Amino acid sequence: MDSTKVAFIGLGVMGFPMAGYLSKAGYDTRVYNRTAQKAQKWCDTFKGAHFLTPQQAAQDCDFVFLCVGNDDDVRSVVYGEDGVLASMQEGSVLVDHTTTSAELAEELAQACEKQSIQFVDAPVSGGQAGAENGALTIMCGGESQAYEKVAPIMECYGKQSVLMGKNGQGQRTKMVNQICIAGILKGLSEGLLLAQQADLDIEQLVDVLKHGAAGSWQMENRAVTMAQDKFDFGFAIDWMHKDLDICLNEAKSLGVELPLTKQVDNEYQKLQKQGLGRMDTSVLFKIYQ
Repeated sequence: MDSTKVAFIGLGVMGFPMAGYLSKAGYDTRVYNRTAQKAQKWCDTFKGAHFLTPQQAAQDCDFVFLCVGNDDDVRSVVYGEDGVLASMQEGSVLVDHTTTSAELAEELAQACEKQSIQFVDAPVSGGQAGAENGALTIMCGGESQAYEKVAPIMECYGKQSVLMGKNGQGQRTKMVNQICIAGILKGLSEGLLLAQQADLDIEQLVDVLKHGAAGSWQMENRAVTMAQDKFDFGFAIDWMHKDLDICLNEAKSLGVELPLTKQVDNEYQKLQKQGLGRMDTSVLFKIYQ
C-alpha cells in the first residue's frame, strides 16, 4: 500500500472519476466537494474519506489536486481559513486541474511559494469520457522539480502529461486547445449542413472522412450525433463560453486578434439565451440549421 497521502477537491463529472483512479491506485485519498452528498457518494464508490472543508481534506497531504469550475471557485477552495493553503505542509504540491486564466496560475504559484509549497497548473482535455477512462491529456505549467514529483501520480488518470513551461503555460496551452475545438466545430457544423442538404449518408460520410486530412476527435465522436440532433451529453457550452472568454482576454493582453474564436463565442452566447447552456458544445450546429 502506498503511503502517499492525496486530497482531491471538486467531485464533478471530471473530478469524481479522477479521484477514483487515485484511490484505486492505492493512494490514501481524501476528498472534498461543495455538495456533501456527492462526496459521500464518492466514498460509497471508492475507498477514501471525505471532509467538510478543503482545509481539513488537505491536512498532512503530500499532494492536493483541484478540479472546480472557474477562477473564483479555485480561490474559494485555496484561500482563507477553510482553504487548502491553511493546512498544506512545506514541500507538498498543489495541482490545479481547473481550466482558469493564466493570471490565476501565476497568482497561485506566488501564494504557494510564500509557504514553501510547489504549484503546478494542469488543465486537462478529453472530457468526461477521458476522465472516466483514465485517458486525459494533461497540460502543465510549473517548475520541473514539482512536475516530476506529480507526473507519476497523474498517470493514474492521464494518457499523457507534458510540462509546457513556467506556471501559466499549462493554462495557455489549454486555451489553444479550446480555440482549435471551436474552429473544428464551426467547420464541422457547416460541412454537415451541406451534407444534409445534399442528402449524403452521414455515417458513411464520417467513415470516409475520419481517416483523411479532415479527420478529428470531434468528427469521429460528434458528427453523427449532431446530425441526429442529440446534444444532451459531453462538455456544456456554459463551460466552453467560460473557456473562450479566458482565451479572448489572454489574446487581448497579448495584442492578438481571434476573429473566429470571437464569432463562435458569440454564437454560443446566442444558444445560451435559448436555454441550451447545458448542451454539449456540438450544439453549435443549431446556429447553422
